[in-house]
Amino acid sequence: MQRRTSKVRRPARAKPRVSKEERELRINVAAAYRLVALYGWDDLVFTHISARVPGPERHFLINPYGMMFGEITASSLVKIDLEGRKVADSPYEINPAGFTIHSCIHAARADAHCIIHVHSLNGIAVSAQRAGLMPISQQSLFVLASLAYHDYEGIALCAEEQPRLVADLGDRMHLMLRNHGLLTVGATPADAFLSLYLFEAACAIQVRAQSGGAALSAIPAQILAGIPAAARQVTRGQGSALVWPGLLRRLDRESPGYRE
Repeated sequence: MQRRTSKVRRPARAKPRVSKEERELRINVAAAYRLVALYGWDDLVFTHISARVPGPERHFLINPYGMMFGEITASSLVKIDLEGRKVADSPYEINPAGFTIHSCIHAARADAHCIIHVHSLNGIAVSAQRAGLMPISQQSLFVLASLAYHDYEGIALCAEEQPRLVADLGDRMHLMLRNHGLLTVGATPADAFLSLYLFEAACAIQVRAQSGGAALSAIPAQILAGIPAAARQVTRGQGSALVWPGLLRRLDRESPGYRE
């Protein structure tokens, strides 16, 4: 007797009709999701990258809940408002609770066009250390120049936590969520991703340095003061724009399809 095999039908991918600016943003946000997966910083489906859509409305793009970061495409991103409600047709749902952290930062910071939050292993390891990130590497200095901390209050479901989170972040670009993970904000997905790359690298270096068991050498505080200006000189004032095209080329080779 011939056995029948049933095929699981996936929802048809949404192909929203959007402006040229939103289309470009969707591609870059999808690229950021794919890069987070490529570098191994994703936590299955349990963190988010959000980005504000150009225009007068306060609308945002976020991942479909249940889709792995390595599967995200430009058209699969869901457009929502600050309350986490869908504002455009999409066959996908989102995790409203997961937008709790992002929504309050987007609302409070006009410059926070993109927010990346991850549960990377090295980031969580350092976030569990009382001293936090230490000035022991060049990478750490880029982060320490704009770093804030927020104490753990449990899974981020409660709106009462939001004012404290916003106050702790202030005008900084990096936030270490103690016992929880890392968060970066940026004017673009490229900016937020580069900040995250340096954040995670600094944490990985710290964990490895500590595992050696030897006394660690801290970089003098006066050197930290000159880091922002030095960074602008090294990147020729381009910042993330210097590395983003190369990262997209890597995705085109190793994780194509994100532009769809």
